[in-house]
Amino acid sequence: MQLIRCTQKLLEEMAQQQEDLTIRGSDDSSLLGSWHADLIYIDRRKCLLFVNDKTLFNFLIPDVPRRQIREMDKLFLGFLQCILSDEGFDQSIKDDIQSEYRELGYAKTSSKRVLSSMNELAFHYKLHVQAEGGVYRCNLPEIIRKMNRVPMSAIEQVYAIKALKALFGIETKPA
Repeated sequence: MQLIRCTQKLLEEMAQQQEDLTIRGSDDSSLLGSWHADLIYIDRRKCLLFVNDKTLFNFLIPDVPRRQIREMDKLFLGFLQCILSDEGFDQSIKDDIQSEYRELGYAKTSSKRVLSSMNELAFHYKLHVQAEGGVYRCNLPEIIRKMNRVPMSAIEQVYAIKALKALFGIETKPA
């Protein structure tokens, strides 16, 4: 079982009780491993920010109603597949990732390194989205691409997309 480690604010919005949370850790033998998720507000709209623990690969889902937040596993997997398609990943890799996340559990956040990066990413997502006219007018796929091409100090100034592709043995072109 893989985990999405949620901030307290997100767990409350999901109506997750302590007894609903997964106690054990995620499968460390998996390729991508667990993710962290946070509920952020942009233009007074609820948005979900997801950050992979290993690579800091990230994406934002804008304007998410509460009922969808409570079915976050479907939302997460659907958007992850779209983002991976936008990044040019082969169908076989997307299928491998999909099977890795067949079973998802939720837990509290655990990594200060990922949380620190997530806070920085949230700040930059808000700036980019607002600079491009807000949640409904921005080119979100392009913003997500930009955010995954920012050198991240938590992974030694490597781009998140480069770290993700390295996990799959995919060569990246020099910038």
